[in-house]
Amino acid sequence: MKKLGWFGLAGAFLWAFTAFLEQTGVRAASGPAETNHGPYRVLAPIESGNLLLFPVVRTSGKSIGATPFLTLDEGIKSGQVEVTEAGRVQGLVRPRDRDRGPSIDPGFRLPGNPNPWPNRHHGDQVNTLVLANNSGKPLLLLAGEIVTGGKQDRVIAKDRIVPAGGDPVDLSVFCIEPGRWTESSPIFGASAGASAHSFMVQPTVRRQAMVAKDQQEVWNSVHGTIAQLNRVTAGGPAVAAEGFSAGVNTTSYAKALQNTEISSKVDEAAAPLTKSREQVLAQLREQHAIGVVVAVRGEIVWADLFADTELLGRYWTKLVRSYAAESLTTGETHAAPTVADAEHFLDAPAGGTESSEGDVGVYRYRELRSGGTETFVLESLLLGTGYDVHTSKLRVKAEERRLRPMEFHPQIYR
Repeated sequence: MKKLGWFGLAGAFLWAFTAFLEQTGVRAASGPAETNHGPYRVLAPIESGNLLLFPVVRTSGKSIGATPFLTLDEGIKSGQVEVTEAGRVQGLVRPRDRDRGPSIDPGFRLPGNPNPWPNRHHGDQVNTLVLANNSGKPLLLLAGEIVTGGKQDRVIAKDRIVPAGGDPVDLSVFCIEPGRWTESSPIFGASAGASAHSFMVQPTVRRQAMVAKDQQEVWNSVHGTIAQLNRVTAGGPAVAAEGFSAGVNTTSYAKALQNTEISSKVDEAAAPLTKSREQVLAQLREQHAIGVVVAVRGEIVWADLFADTELLGRYWTKLVRSYAAESLTTGETHAAPTVADAEHFLDAPAGGTESSEGDVGVYRYRELRSGGTETFVLESLLLGTGYDVHTSKLRVKAEERRLRPMEFHPQIYR
């Protein structure tokens, strides 16, 4: 008992000493270098309403230099990247000789999905698109990016790199528009024509695509977030009879975010980070920031890290608007996290279980699960690279691991 009492006093002393350091300001805003043994260091946060973004820099301070990648928005805008439904792949195929058929397997099945959607609509498939990169640069795709058009709007399911000028590739996607299976436009586009209104799905939806890898879970999250965003604009729990938000009146996540009222709310939430975009990015470049840790209503939920500051800047508006949309949804409010909390999130072990996939000589995509976090790392294997291009780290909530949400069943295959 005496020993236990001694340890209790020692623990109380250490706790009190730590609290004293924080209150007296001994701990710098960027966190003490002597206690950070990881590859990253976190700086003081940028605040915008319910949103806190902690810039992240490399502990070493070294930069890998300019990256060679083309983004999806840039590729589609220039016309160098083409996307089509799986059933229309023949128009994109570039056979290498007369004896070879198309390089795209028309019976493609989404990896990890034992029950893919049947090929019921002239070869077009819900969870498959086909992409051709006709540019002279490797194309970088991030999980959560939205592709609009065709018979449904879709979201990219995982990070990947598509080499320049190669054959068309099967693109794993999830539907984020469960109420439509008729062509709105034969031409696919990115989420918005103007970068100022570009977006990707918010973390709640992005998490389901990356972690659950389940179409039903993606639909559930789309349904829930549209309803919540509608409440924000309506000022109350206005929900339509069929379960869709009454004000927005759409099943499409992309169209909901393009709704005038919701878009203005997102812009308002993101304003301090986007209206002075160049000023913010100039500050991030000066600090050599390569990513951010994201906290919503005081809870750290996500981190996005890139190979360099320039690549972060090219995705800045799209990412910030997705975080801002997340900050508009309801949820429990916590005390604001500290720099030390953000560093702890980044440094939390990611070595529980690991799975990887990729394309030989092009990229490797690894998923690392450990406790309450999941980390996804996209590594470029292209000649002259050999580094991590993008890393996503996200918190998996305890209730998400224990409970399966009530399912939302769209009636699109009658």
